[in-house]
Amino acid sequence: MSNHTKQLTSKQFAALTASAIGVVFGDIGTSPLYAMKEIFREHLTLETSHVLGVLSLIFWSLMLVVAIKYAIIIMRANNKGEGGVMALTALASTATAKNNPDKKHIIIMMGILGATLFYGDSVITPAISVLSAVEGLEVIAPKLEHYVIPITLSVLAGLFIIQSHGTAKVGKIFAPVMVLWFLTLASLGVMQIVQQPQVLMAINPYYAIHLLSELGVKGFLIMGSVVLVMTGAEALYADMGHFGLKPIRYAWFGFVFPALLCNYFGQGALLLQHPEAIENPFYLLAPSWMLYPMLVLATLATVIASQAVISGAFSITKQAIQLGYCPRMNVTHTSDSEIGQIYVPTVNWMLMFSVFILVVSFKSSSNLASAYGIAVTGTMMIDTILSFIVIHALWRWNSIVTYSFLGLFMLVDSIFLSSNSLKILSGGWLPLAVGAVLFLIMTTWMKGRAVLAEALDEKKVLFEELEDKIATHELVTVKGTAIYLARNLHGIPQVLLHNLEHNHVIHERIIVLTIVITDEPYIDNEEQQIKIRTFGHQKQFYRVKLYFGFKENPDVRYALSLAIKKGLDLDMNNVSFFLGNEHITFKRRSKMPAWRRGIFLFLFHNASSALGFFRIPVEKVIELGVRIEL
Repeated sequence: MSNHTKQLTSKQFAALTASAIGVVFGDIGTSPLYAMKEIFREHLTLETSHVLGVLSLIFWSLMLVVAIKYAIIIMRANNKGEGGVMALTALASTATAKNNPDKKHIIIMMGILGATLFYGDSVITPAISVLSAVEGLEVIAPKLEHYVIPITLSVLAGLFIIQSHGTAKVGKIFAPVMVLWFLTLASLGVMQIVQQPQVLMAINPYYAIHLLSELGVKGFLIMGSVVLVMTGAEALYADMGHFGLKPIRYAWFGFVFPALLCNYFGQGALLLQHPEAIENPFYLLAPSWMLYPMLVLATLATVIASQAVISGAFSITKQAIQLGYCPRMNVTHTSDSEIGQIYVPTVNWMLMFSVFILVVSFKSSSNLASAYGIAVTGTMMIDTILSFIVIHALWRWNSIVTYSFLGLFMLVDSIFLSSNSLKILSGGWLPLAVGAVLFLIMTTWMKGRAVLAEALDEKKVLFEELEDKIATHELVTVKGTAIYLARNLHGIPQVLLHNLEHNHVIHERIIVLTIVITDEPYIDNEEQQIKIRTFGHQKQFYRVKLYFGFKENPDVRYALSLAIKKGLDLDMNNVSFFLGNEHITFKRRSKMPAWRRGIFLFLFHNASSALGFFRIPVEKVIELGVRIEL
């Protein structure tokens, strides 16, 4: 969509910008619920210099990291209009590592680490967001305090249960609700700023520097809570493929950023007048008659923020599957028109289970806040490094500008990350544990696939050798076409040899089909999507390669219909697909480390079938058992 924003009418552009407000900014837009309260828990008093110092830190953190780093610089690094850590990883690896496998491996490992930290964030965001909204009950009706956790769990349960039905219908209310949310944030903030206009002085970075120098080491600890105002910043980049660069930038600079600043500065103004409001400065901004509507609006906003993160987890899982970083899972498409509307049952229920445990274990948003920052700052640092590689190797910016970018943002990211690392024991271990487990799973899967590909390559038989085998065997020729799915790009698959050896039959026409997922999000050109070669004196053997982008849905039936148009002699009514049902064992001296073998076997045997994933017609499939020793 981002490639077409130049052709949009002003009305369409406005609608796209409003939609972006509804989806992209939910996470960062709900931070005012808890950020200010958490910052003031860190060695601060409510005197004027401390309030102005905190507001200055908030302003410059949002300006440097979200506005300049993400909205202005990193969002330029799009992979055919797509953003996010996976797209950035693909861009960085192609930019610098074409002839250097070691560099490419390091970049891919960084991308996987960024993706696994995102999953850690995906677990915490729904829990802390919805919990902080429902905690408004403690302000509105203290007697109902013991209902906070049951209500939170009920709201979250409803959210995860509706995922299988798709979010298209619910998504229509996202934009109006979030626009109303940001307007409310701004209005409540301005009401307080008018009474205490001195808070606007905090735009001067002097107040931030003075606060940090006054507090010394304690000021370093504050930065671990300041990062809460930036949670969700990476969503600007990750969702670029859905809405485009310009709509997201316009929404941020023209609406969301000013609204957030108004609310944070309004909370600061409230604290100058009423220090006791630190109990819950967000809800105490509102007049008493607005408290119940605010509770409902805040809960809706946090549900929307949670939805964006859950959808993001589905999307990144699908990309990881396509790129070969994790096993195939069942991916359900919940919309006929929107390619991004998907549902991954395994991820959904694992997220729900994890979120429930968090809410019940941590019990309050304040306790969860200590677990939040480390996943966010880790992902931000990886984005900085990968963006530097793109700027340096692909864009070839001036060296001074390039290294200034790296130096400034690595310094900022390092301060935030190291400050949050001090909270590992009090909850920060949680996203790290989630990330570590997923990193282990993904790297084990990649290692296993590499060893499997090498083993198959060693047994590779070329088409010319196949002709010799056929000539020396008495085979029965049957009518029709046999399509054999092959992992490797060269040679013929073991399942074909297996069929010839045991069944002694050969089809009139044999197609060896390989599906290739590229480092690009989409393959726009049909000529690039399909490659066909013929082999044999009678031209009865075909090698067909189907290329798909990592954000596309591999559809074998559709791709073969395009191949027929390109001249492939094929009748889809007279076709049999042969798949190898591979049984893997390991040699004593296998290249697969012993401690990884059990993990890989579990993943391999529990991966979903290629049939549904590649949309192969089930009624035309024949599976043959093949034993492979690694």
